[in-house]
Amino acid sequence: MSTGLGVVGATVSRGSPVTLADTTPIARLTEESEVVVVPAASPYRDVRALLDGWRTAPGRTVVGGGSTVGGPDHLATMLLAEGSGTAPPSVRYRSYDGGGPLLAALLRGEVTFAVSGFGEFADQVGSGDLRVLAVTSRDRVPGLGVPTLRESGVDVEFSNWRGLVAPPGLSDDARAELGRAVAEMRATPEWQRTLQANGWDDAYLPGPEFARFTAAETTRVGHILGELGLG
Repeated sequence: MSTGLGVVGATVSRGSPVTLADTTPIARLTEESEVVVVPAASPYRDVRALLDGWRTAPGRTVVGGGSTVGGPDHLATMLLAEGSGTAPPSVRYRSYDGGGPLLAALLRGEVTFAVSGFGEFADQVGSGDLRVLAVTSRDRVPGLGVPTLRESGVDVEFSNWRGLVAPPGLSDDARAELGRAVAEMRATPEWQRTLQANGWDDAYLPGPEFARFTAAETTRVGHILGELGLG
């Protein structure tokens, strides 16, 4: 199964009795910055102006994301709200079933701005239909030319990640075989082109380290949702 931060958030927010700890971790593969994006016709030209407007009138500001409560887009939105002085409970967050519906809603003007992975919007940003105001990563995204939130005065750093897990109870030989398959895939030029095309960073962790990472992420997401009054 391909998994990521969204699965961690869903299991925590819904109190699921089954978590990633019940699977066999194979590898973490990628990390991806979230972006704050508006339609080309939006009056907001920089993220500070957008956040000032949001803080002043949260009831008139609708934020779109491609994940439900506890997912990466929702977590990034709520951390952005907290970091910029908008009370998280006042946020009008509208969840869409993935990047396609979110993109359509943004282009139709149903939401004021959206927070999601850059890969969801790359074509429309390239065509000029959308404008990226900021990235949530620690460093700027090469080739994008927009500031990080911290450069814009908001003390927030956030990234989504994705990896692979398998059913529980695998033999050592089966784990090793899957690990070799991932290593072979990562060495291909096709994988390198995929990383570049989607704005993903290589964030490889092998199975045992990936298991420790997902356990720490489960704890971290639980703390975030609890601190924001959303857990």
